[in-house]
Amino acid sequence: MAVNELLAKFHEIAESPKKQLDGYLAAGKKVVACVPVYTPEEIIHSMGLVPMGAWGADTELKEAKRYFPAFICSIMQSILELGIAGEYKGISALVVPSLCDSLKCLGQNWKYAVKDIPFIPMTYPQNRDNEVGKAFVKAGYERVISDLTVATGAQFSEVALKASIAVYNEHNAVMRELSEVLVDYPSVTPSQRNDIFKSAWFMLKEEHTALVKELLAALKEMPKEENNKIKVVTSGILADSPSLLKIFDENGLQVVADDVAHESRQYRTDVPDMDNPVDALAEKFAAMGNCSVLYDVEKKRADYIVELAKKYDARGIIVLMTKFCDPEEFDFVMIKKACEKADLQLVQIEVDRQMVNYEQANTMIETFKEMIQ
Repeated sequence: MAVNELLAKFHEIAESPKKQLDGYLAAGKKVVACVPVYTPEEIIHSMGLVPMGAWGADTELKEAKRYFPAFICSIMQSILELGIAGEYKGISALVVPSLCDSLKCLGQNWKYAVKDIPFIPMTYPQNRDNEVGKAFVKAGYERVISDLTVATGAQFSEVALKASIAVYNEHNAVMRELSEVLVDYPSVTPSQRNDIFKSAWFMLKEEHTALVKELLAALKEMPKEENNKIKVVTSGILADSPSLLKIFDENGLQVVADDVAHESRQYRTDVPDMDNPVDALAEKFAAMGNCSVLYDVEKKRADYIVELAKKYDARGIIVLMTKFCDPEEFDFVMIKKACEKADLQLVQIEVDRQMVNYEQANTMIETFKEMIQ
């Protein structure tokens, strides 16, 4: 397929998760919903199940308000809202990691609000990069395996997990390569770039890898493009609002790299090659960093974002602040100081699953452009 056809395919998949879910169910597969941020998809995949991302949706919150206070992340609220509304019908289980207080609340509320879909917790430690932390993570993975067997009847094997780890490591590498290659093709808009990353949450990773490889091959057959756009780096938990991305497109911005949990943060760290694949997954989690929900007393993420901007010659940083996300709000102070020190322009835009009008964001982006041009 040509580049435009492939981009249209990614858009179709990104915009129709229910269609993807129904397709897998019709094919006789069992699907497990994976709540952000770091659900052990490799384990789910290895058991012959389909891991499918559950990051909520831009929807009006009604029933979820009975379980959550108003001042809590709208991603969590919208996941529960969709669950209560039956949008996850057919899913065999929901796995929720315990990386922030809102996620812990979601799991407990899910048990009472959506009784027909089992909730499986994945409990992570804060201090992860030591032997005790790794042992704790491994025990958490073993519990997930046990709970998945009960919920789905699927069986676990180390051989299958090693094969799935290879699938995920390959997907990581392809997505990292994609991000690099897209820098030379500014005609691929921020909205289209987001479609590629978002669609990965609704497909088996081997299927998504094949599609991305096809796109890479098509792009490499084209000459590199002259770049008249404004290069920026985005950071945050979620950056998939069509209205906001349209503003990026209309203002001539090019996302040359991202520090977004829904996007590139997923693909930074591979699983190492070890005899025991569950140990290897624990090692991967221990090695991860530069993320607001992963404990780091030195807050190295701020310098990481600045270095990203320098590497890709970005003119500025756009922080997409998920409303009521405490971990991201705590990190912003460090990011702001690091950008000021590096003489990089920074703009913070608050995002929320219920927002429909981004006119204020448009004004901020226009001002941001004037400051860096």
